[in-house]
Amino acid sequence: MGQAFERQLWPYPDDAPLTSAQQQPVPTGFFAFLWDCAKGSRRWLAAMTLCTALVGVFEAVLFALMGQLVDWLGHLDPARLWDDKGATLVGLVVLLLASTVLVALGTLIKHQVLAANFPMRLRWRFHRLMLAQSMGFYQDEFAGRVAAKVMQTALAVRDCWFILGDILVFVTIYFVTLVAVLGGFDLWLVLPFALWLTLYVLALSYFVPRLGRVGRAQADARSLMTGRVTDAYTNITTVKLFSHARREADFAKSAMQEFMQTAHSQMRLVSAVEVVNHALSIALVAGTAGVALALWGQGAVGVGAVAAATAMALRLNGMSHWVMWEMSSLFENIGTVQDGINTLSRPHTVVDAPQAQPLTVPHGEVRFEAVTFAYGGKQAVVDGLDLTIRPGEKIGLIGRSGAGKSTLVNLLLRFYDPESGRILIDGQDIRTVSQDSLRAHIGMVTQDTSLLHRSVRDNILYGRPDASEAEMVEAAARAQASAFIPNLADAKGRTGFDAHVGERGVKLSGGQRQRIAIARVILKDAPVLVLDEATSALDSEVEVAIQASLDQLMEGKTVIAIAHRLSTIAAMDRLIVLDEGRIAEEGDHASLLALGGIYARLWAHQSGGFLGED
Repeated sequence: MGQAFERQLWPYPDDAPLTSAQQQPVPTGFFAFLWDCAKGSRRWLAAMTLCTALVGVFEAVLFALMGQLVDWLGHLDPARLWDDKGATLVGLVVLLLASTVLVALGTLIKHQVLAANFPMRLRWRFHRLMLAQSMGFYQDEFAGRVAAKVMQTALAVRDCWFILGDILVFVTIYFVTLVAVLGGFDLWLVLPFALWLTLYVLALSYFVPRLGRVGRAQADARSLMTGRVTDAYTNITTVKLFSHARREADFAKSAMQEFMQTAHSQMRLVSAVEVVNHALSIALVAGTAGVALALWGQGAVGVGAVAAATAMALRLNGMSHWVMWEMSSLFENIGTVQDGINTLSRPHTVVDAPQAQPLTVPHGEVRFEAVTFAYGGKQAVVDGLDLTIRPGEKIGLIGRSGAGKSTLVNLLLRFYDPESGRILIDGQDIRTVSQDSLRAHIGMVTQDTSLLHRSVRDNILYGRPDASEAEMVEAAARAQASAFIPNLADAKGRTGFDAHVGERGVKLSGGQRQRIAIARVILKDAPVLVLDEATSALDSEVEVAIQASLDQLMEGKTVIAIAHRLSTIAAMDRLIVLDEGRIAEEGDHASLLALGGIYARLWAHQSGGFLGED
């Protein structure tokens, strides 16, 4: 039965947004965000709430029935109990059995349908939402911090719904029914509960918002702490290379101390809540018992009413602790949700146009028209640049650091949108086509190669997941990776193409990572190829072998190559020299040398490991 209920809510709905064109703005209001998150799960949340409300009514009515039973026992002859009250007793047994079924249904809905599936639906949605975020977003955020927000917010949303739709509904219905039952005995019995409720609400209004503020601060401090710790692990090679383990520990410690301050503030409030709550509960039990006994002494109520009222007060004694903690948890979760909203609702700066169509590349012409871009600052990195790359032409981008070479590539890949001007591929403005189709038609090998913590096979097939095993092996061979792949092994005994490469490919050398990245691009076989220091991590012998493969790969493609080693791009069809975001010089190697400008000076400076002019 449990499995049947678990299958009622699918945790990975197909309608979850994937591309930026499908993304809907995330509501920034708390309740609007909760309601939006409940999409697809609302009927189950409503069913859980209904079951909870019915159980609350049952519990209060049960006390009334037990009070009647005590009255019966006080004046009925035991031998006539079943004769006079048999039908009522049978009805009570049936009611108890029905309540068991009701509780079972409620817990199946809560724990089988919702507890795991509901937050997983949210993680699935939030993760896809974050995958569509721009590169600029991730340059301003810790990866660990974003991951923590995705995980924490999903659980906090679930817990908010559980507290609001399950626990608070139960308490509210229970208390209303309780007052009705006590009023049926005598209205004076309601007085202690009314006074207790007033003081209890005042206590809640004082403590809960303060706990909520501390909860929000704690959620943010927890995210910062997690982000700093994760950042150290992600860059563990750099940490060890510079012997900065102590420095990183201290860097994390400052975030831990900030978290501890929020934790201590929270615990001080918790201690105060415990004392105040217990005092109110004791006052309720004593007040209820005192009023009930006084009424019984006057003959206004029977023994059953005294027993029922006292039992209800004792039940509220335990329930009040539960409610106070749940309310504190609610406001802590509210803080976590609001903290998550700040990240999840950040607008996507690079989005697909409405009804964006797939890019088609029959020829491969790339054109930059009056493109200007400044990364949000005042100084333009690319300033009114005009450049046309003919179909099949191979150009080299040259310039000092900061001249705008990588920025041009980032704009072509639409990691950023130009502030003015436009970029066209075969006459199609890249802002009018889908980002996925744009990047599918561009192959890129970067200097800083990052691999996924998966198998070698998975990393190569990332270029074209539907490629056959033979095509994947051939791509590895063309990238000169076949020599080392069979010798790879990981901690779990996987070898060769099945061996995992570690986070960001840390188990491989720089040259090995580069060759797998080149194999990935060879397999992708995109019509536009970008090489950003593609062979920089390779030794000379391997570079010569791979250069032949790259020459084959470049055949019939439009190629943009960036290299600081000018000898690697000197043979390109055309060289573009950038300076302060503009084209300073262009032409082939010989003509630029004859010009005696920036390129000639850069070439003259090449020495040592950088080949000079023959």
